[in-house]
Amino acid sequence: MNQPVLKPPEEVRPATPAEAPRSAADQPPTFDLANTLVTISEPAKAQAESIRVLRTHIMAQHVDQGRRALSVCAVSPGAGCSFLAANLAVALSQVGVTTLLIDGDLRSPSLENYIRPSQPLPGLRQCLAAEDGAFNEFIQQDVLPSLSVMYSGGIPGNPQELLAGERFKTLMDHCLRDFQMTIIDTPPAMSCADARRVSSVVGYSVVVARQHESRITDIGTLISQLQQDGARVIGTVLREA
Repeated sequence: MNQPVLKPPEEVRPATPAEAPRSAADQPPTFDLANTLVTISEPAKAQAESIRVLRTHIMAQHVDQGRRALSVCAVSPGAGCSFLAANLAVALSQVGVTTLLIDGDLRSPSLENYIRPSQPLPGLRQCLAAEDGAFNEFIQQDVLPSLSVMYSGGIPGNPQELLAGERFKTLMDHCLRDFQMTIIDTPPAMSCADARRVSSVVGYSVVVARQHESRITDIGTLISQLQQDGARVIGTVLREA
């Protein structure tokens, strides 16, 4: 019978860090797409076609004119800001526009419901709280072809102060250089001034309203406030109730 061969002691060594099994936290995140991304899940439906019509308008009147960022705003919750922001960003990426989608709602972030990461990720909160550091550390690159995402990173105790700081403006300057289009979801304007701050830095906004729920006078007031803050409102999107 053959005897087992034993390795000399010098050949037996522990695994190096590169060889050791990686923990779940060390694994790169994966992303699950929700069915509410209708430009992917239901591209033939009327909602997806409406998004593509808006994309065509933004391509002609915004992207092709060198305007590289857009905030998505609404008066009240439930109007569909996050739905529009996520689907518009995906639609732009589908035609090869390098797009960054930012969850700028630091009050009740919801973009994770549309593009779900496999693990908690740092995002806008950590980026704005950092005194320095590369912005790309907080951006998930190429989640889809031509689409990158910056999540909220959680809810801070001082969202208005973070957005009001100079670092937010510096972040926007970085995004304008690195991406053809940056889409920013914002919290309802009736609850806080965050959307107005974001829009004043970005320079351009689209206002989302919901049929039978959004009041025309409130929409007009928001548009006027955004314009007073220096943002140009490029249009209003009416979503069916």
